[in-house]
Amino acid sequence: MEGAVHGGGTTDASAFRECFSLSWKNPYVLRLAFSAGIGGLLFGYDTGVISGALLYIRDDFKSVDRKTVLQESIVSMAVGGAIIGAAIGGWMNDRFGRRTSILVADFLFFVGAVIMAAAHNPGALITGRVFVGLGVGMASMTSPLYISEASPAKIRGALVSTNGFLITGGQFLSYLINLAFTKAPGTWRWMLGVAGIPALLQFILMLLLPESPRWLYRKGREEEAQAILRKVYPAHEVETEIRDLKESVDKEIEEEGSSEKINLVKLLKTRTVRRGLIAGVGLQVFQQFVGINTVMYYSPTIVQLSGFASNRTALLLSLVTSGLNAAGSIVSIYFIDRTGRKKLLVISLSGVILSLGVLSAVFHETTSHSPMVSAVETSHFSNLTCPDYSSAATADRWDCMKCLKASSPHCGFCASHSNKLFPGACLISNDTVKDLCHDESREWYTRGCPSKFGWLALVGLALYIIFFSPGMGTVPWIVNSEIYPLRFRGVCGGIAATANWISNLIVAQSFLSLTQAIGTSWTFLIFGVISVAALFFVLIFVPETKGLPIEEIEKMLELRALHFKFWEKRSLPDKSQSV
Repeated sequence: MEGAVHGGGTTDASAFRECFSLSWKNPYVLRLAFSAGIGGLLFGYDTGVISGALLYIRDDFKSVDRKTVLQESIVSMAVGGAIIGAAIGGWMNDRFGRRTSILVADFLFFVGAVIMAAAHNPGALITGRVFVGLGVGMASMTSPLYISEASPAKIRGALVSTNGFLITGGQFLSYLINLAFTKAPGTWRWMLGVAGIPALLQFILMLLLPESPRWLYRKGREEEAQAILRKVYPAHEVETEIRDLKESVDKEIEEEGSSEKINLVKLLKTRTVRRGLIAGVGLQVFQQFVGINTVMYYSPTIVQLSGFASNRTALLLSLVTSGLNAAGSIVSIYFIDRTGRKKLLVISLSGVILSLGVLSAVFHETTSHSPMVSAVETSHFSNLTCPDYSSAATADRWDCMKCLKASSPHCGFCASHSNKLFPGACLISNDTVKDLCHDESREWYTRGCPSKFGWLALVGLALYIIFFSPGMGTVPWIVNSEIYPLRFRGVCGGIAATANWISNLIVAQSFLSLTQAIGTSWTFLIFGVISVAALFFVLIFVPETKGLPIEEIEKMLELRALHFKFWEKRSLPDKSQSV
């Protein structure tokens, strides 16, 4: 088959160029890839938009502002919906097809966007988030699968990476939309409602595209599958591809007794599937546990924790990290079929570990060197002093961080008008006091404190994104789209995507609570330790699938041994070998 890529370096080195030359030779493949990849755009937009919208939702719903658990729920209920969506998506992919699953996902996402835009209380907002999550979860595992099964092996990694690029592009777009609507009436309603537009666009485009050729062949619709494959592959490769696909399906039917039967026990007992699941599920879990969605869901909040008070400033600075994320996914498209999946993961995780170390150190310095509270500055605002500060026996030792931790009622820090790093006032936190503070050209802080180290936190965030995006950001989805045997691909992809979303939920629901309980510094340190574990996992359990046709990957998993020296070229399985 087109697996002549086994020949080695020349084809790998030209994969990126071939991907672009394909737009001239065969634009049909790119149309399939980008239309399905809009599912990634939906995924990314939802991830990014809530981080900015949350700043304004807190202003509109005071119950949300006062309760961290409500903020976490608004973020994480979409993730909860995505868990269900990914689980259902695995079954739906195998039963009804990839294209139908994407259409259902678009419908759910559109309904959720409308509910969120019209929400008049936190409960309705959370309901809309669940609908959006169902659609995102289903699309998150279906889009890369559809692209993978409709792509020639030589450029499969680059084309599946377009899904990753559209995820990060969706995140970048969401920050631009957030900034555009900061001054508009209904701010967050526009931010969340606009999400329905790409869902509607993809729904229309997918109605005009065919089903996955491999799924059609699996269902006995051979003529339809062959017609699509002839549009995808060059004339000199298509007959070989059809023959290999037929052999793969015939072998599965012979082994299973029926091309429709999927037995969970058999799935776990099959060596190739088990090894694929360990690598695929493990990558999806570690992708979340190294902390990426704390950065994407709470990026403006993290910026405020590092000492930037303004909502608009926090959104603007978060736009930089989002832009770097999108740029990193373009880097991934270039290197994924040249460098290989495993090497990219190792480089990515090494940089993530370094970046999290920087963030942990910076936030430790930020919290331990916050400005002191001045009795003179505080008394300047008569009858507005924070009650906990007034009654404290050690009020002379209070600093900004101590002030922000006061809870009966909540208090804020009004910085000195001459220099925000000088001692300031600890006052009751409400809109009236906030306006009084701003009227005197002072900064008002409720999330974090003024710090001379704030810019270092931005550097740490930027480094984290630069290293994460090209590797851990895109490779787990690529590996999961190609590592499973055809008969189990939908179910296994659903299992892996569900694991990703469960891990996402755990991180999203616990991040703010963790920062309150143990501090931001220790929270990032925990992510760093998990990243070290992820690095060892990749070295031991994740195989290299670069350049392998999908039908050859099953043979490779059957025969593979541990390959620690990922930088060395390995011999790929001979096509004549049997399993």
